[in-house]
Amino acid sequence: MSEGTPTVRLARIANDVRDYAWGSETLVADYLGRAPSGGPEAELWLGAHPAWPARLDDGTPLDAALAEAGAAQPGILLKVLAAAHALSLQVHPSTAQARAGFAAEEAAGVPLGAAHRSYKDPRSKPELIVAVTPFEALSGFQPTARTLAVLDALAALDDRVAPYASVVRSSTREALAWLLAGGDDVDAVVAGVVAAAPRLGAEHAAAVDTVARLHADYPDDAGIATALMLHRVSLAPGEGVFLPAGNLHAYLSGLGIELMEASDNVLRGGLTPKHVDRDELLRIVDVAPVEDPRMRPEPLEGAIAYRPAAPFELRHVVGSHEAGPAACAIVLAAAPTSVEVAGERLDLARGEAAFASSPDGIRVDTPDAWLALETLDTP
Repeated sequence: MSEGTPTVRLARIANDVRDYAWGSETLVADYLGRAPSGGPEAELWLGAHPAWPARLDDGTPLDAALAEAGAAQPGILLKVLAAAHALSLQVHPSTAQARAGFAAEEAAGVPLGAAHRSYKDPRSKPELIVAVTPFEALSGFQPTARTLAVLDALAALDDRVAPYASVVRSSTREALAWLLAGGDDVDAVVAGVVAAAPRLGAEHAAAVDTVARLHADYPDDAGIATALMLHRVSLAPGEGVFLPAGNLHAYLSGLGIELMEASDNVLRGGLTPKHVDRDELLRIVDVAPVEDPRMRPEPLEGAIAYRPAAPFELRHVVGSHEAGPAACAIVLAAAPTSVEVAGERLDLARGEAAFASSPDGIRVDTPDAWLALETLDTP
C-alpha cells in the first residue's frame, strides 16, 4: 500500500449519503447526529462496492485500498436506509441466476451502465432490514385467501376490480404477468382499486393505507394492484425481515439498517420510472406464499443477532460483545463505540464506522452499534 494509507485490518471508513428522490430529509441525519443536507438522504453505503465505495481517512476508496493490499474484497454491504416515499417493487436473483444473467448481457454487448441492463454483476443480493424507527414494507406473496378477501371486498364496491380477482383465483403468477403486461384492462383495475379502497372496512386498514401511499407516490401505476398480493409488514424498532432471492418487495417508509451481499442486481416490477424487465422478473420471482416474512432475532451476550439463511449476519450491539472469526466485519456506531481486533483498537464517535479485514475475533464495546459479519464459508 502507498505510504500514509491507513491499515485495512482495522480502519475508520466514511461515505456520502446517496440522494435518491425517495429518501427522507431528516431520518439519516438525526440518527447519526449530523446536520441534514437540505435534500433527500436515502442510503449510506458502508462497504467496498465499486458503485459507491466507502473511503478511508485519507480519501482512498476502500475497494482500491484492499486491492492494493492484496486483501479480499468484502462480500457484504451495510446500509443505513431512510425512506420517505415508496421504493420500486423489485426482486433480486440467486447466485446461479445472477451469473447466467450477467454472462448473457456481457455476451450481448449490453453496456454496464445502460438503463435497460438488468445484471450489473454476477452475484446474488439477499437482503436483511432491521427497523430503527417504525418501518413499513411489502415483502413476499401472502396466502391467496388473504389477497382474495381484499380483492372481493374491492370488487363489491367497484366491479372494475373483478377481473383481477378472477385471474388471482386462477394463478398468482398469471396475475402478476397480466399486471406487468399493462393495457386498458389493467388500467381499469387500478382505477377501480384506487376508487374503492377508501370505502373498505376497518378490517382492511392495511390495504387502504397501502393503496393511498402508492397512489400518492405513483398515481395509476399497476404496482398499486400488485401490492395487494404481498404482505404488508409493519416493523417496530428491532424487528427485521429477510428478503431472499426471488422475493418481490418494496420499502414504503422508515429508517432501517440493511445488510446484503455486495451486489447491485435489481429486477424492477413497478412503482418506478426505471426499466422494468418483465420477462426476466417473471422468470426469477418466487410466487410461493409465506405466512409471515418477519425473522426472529437471537439474544447473545451484549448483543442481539439476526441470522438469515445467507452468508452474513447482523448484530445490534448494546454492551460489551465479542464475535468469533469472520471473513470481514463492518461496524456502525450509533453511540460512542470502541472496536478491537488482534490487539488494535479504534474509537468511533456517534455516526462513524469501521471496517475490519479478517477479524480473528472482534470486540465491540458500546451501548448502541451495528456489527455486520461476513461468514467465513462465503463462496
